[in-house]
Amino acid sequence: MDWQPSIQAVDITPGTPLPELLFTQLTSWGAIEMTGDDRKSYLQGQVTCDVVSLEQDQSTLGAHCDAKGKVWSIFRLCHTDSGYAMIQPASAIDKELAEIKKYAVFSKVDINVSKKLLIGVVGRQCQLWIDEQFPTQGDVRQHQGSTAIRINSERWMLLADEGLITTLRSDQSTPWLPASLWTKLDIEQGLPILEAEHQNQHIPQAFNLQALDGISFNKGCYTGQETVARAKYRGINKRMLANVRGQLNVMLTDDTNVEVERSVGENWRKAGDVLAQYQYANGEFVAAIVIANNLDADTQFRVSTQPDCRLQLEQPPYPLDDE
Repeated sequence: MDWQPSIQAVDITPGTPLPELLFTQLTSWGAIEMTGDDRKSYLQGQVTCDVVSLEQDQSTLGAHCDAKGKVWSIFRLCHTDSGYAMIQPASAIDKELAEIKKYAVFSKVDINVSKKLLIGVVGRQCQLWIDEQFPTQGDVRQHQGSTAIRINSERWMLLADEGLITTLRSDQSTPWLPASLWTKLDIEQGLPILEAEHQNQHIPQAFNLQALDGISFNKGCYTGQETVARAKYRGINKRMLANVRGQLNVMLTDDTNVEVERSVGENWRKAGDVLAQYQYANGEFVAAIVIANNLDADTQFRVSTQPDCRLQLEQPPYPLDDE
């Protein structure tokens, strides 16, 4: 489906009020769809989340790991009208598709990249809009080939079929804002965004999945399970997902490769892997970064290309304890 809505240019600062309802086309997101009689059992043996207990009207975060527990994909899993969808950054899908299909030949399962578009619905009125378009109940809803997935009280994600796209095209009153707004909201909610460049580098706990209900420690065996369990019961995980925030003197371009550094005595070293970033129109910068979970409280941070500007560490907006 090739469709580009008209994106409204808007300068967003931390105090900018957003419209009561807005859409954003999530062109950098995609989905792997899984169908077939064995889809539940096959997926259960591959990923960190509990697929068996996932109700039709629920979604869950999860990870797919290699045998050593390193993450190929972080996804949001939900039911569709024909199977499951694993929604994730599009850049990660090529490698993840090859990995998740490795043992599919032994099961009755079909695994393919979805052709549906990903759309974000944001704002105080988004629930009302969802209720009108998806007249069912629950945090995951199917209607006429499309699926709606609740992220929080003011955000839903749509896996949109052609019929819903036609409805969106005909709506001339609701603005479309840049997809970077969705990234900002993910960062501030503490949700991990795993792009291709950071695949197969960290275990699930480095992305806080244990605190986001993305790991089941009771479901039984899956690929990488031994490492994930040791990280919990032996305390071997030394990383977490957190944000750094501060004022920058220079506006960054969309293709800027940002490196965040931390102070080590009088020197500076790379702080960790920057997963996602956003800069407001007034220069304020926030980034989600996989960082050591035992840093001193007085550790300072900076963007390497703007060494005179300091960033502050922000703890995740949820407790990291997985009990």
